[in-house]
Amino acid sequence: MSRITLPRTARRLTVATAVAATAVLLTAVPAAAHVEVEADNAQALAQNVALTFTAESESGSAGITEVRVILPKGIAPTDVTYAGGPKGWKFAATDDGYTVKGSALKVGENAEHSVTVRQLPDAKELAFKTLQTYGDGKIDRWIELEDADSESEGDDHGHGNEAPVLELKAAAPGAKAVSPSPSGSPSESVSPSPTSEESSAPASREPEAADAQKEDDGGLSGAAWAGIVAAILIAVTAAVLVVRRRGGAQQ
Repeated sequence: MSRITLPRTARRLTVATAVAATAVLLTAVPAAAHVEVEADNAQALAQNVALTFTAESESGSAGITEVRVILPKGIAPTDVTYAGGPKGWKFAATDDGYTVKGSALKVGENAEHSVTVRQLPDAKELAFKTLQTYGDGKIDRWIELEDADSESEGDDHGHGNEAPVLELKAAAPGAKAVSPSPSGSPSESVSPSPTSEESSAPASREPEAADAQKEDDGGLSGAAWAGIVAAILIAVTAAVLVVRRRGGAQQ
């Protein structure tokens, strides 16, 4: 049985075709997913700025269940309020930022949420390190900074991809930093405001407190007055008895 041998030129064409096909397949693969941050007013010292984060899904088997954001220097967790996100997801402040999490999204669905920042710091750009968790436990770490040697030193979130960065315009003329937000625990930052009845309750107890204070400052209680009246009655009774005895002795 004879063996067919391809000419040298044909073999070279076959190899070249295979290489070209491989290159086409590699370039056809979609770009890696990432996290983006956008703002309606990306300007230093701007107040009440809405930030929108989009965490793109890169898992083909599990949906996103949590997005954790580590805030940059100049923004405290108490300066951030939740504006909206995936249906049913909850917002919670942490020591260095906040989390937004809930039931797993559909496989391939991006996680988008918005927050409002009380005031942006006076900086040229802000990096928001982000950790993106999936239902199967996988975590995408978008935490790398451009100056990794100086700024990533001591980072306890592990290695990952580039963190989303928000570039800021220069502050408006006359813009000033507002006073820091009052510190508070995460539970305090998301607790509902008191109702009108609860707000008025302390005021309704003020007269009672005033009466108690009046007694402490020298006012006499009912028991004290009763004791005084009893003492007067005893003294009067004793005086009457003394007068009667004297009258009987003179007779």
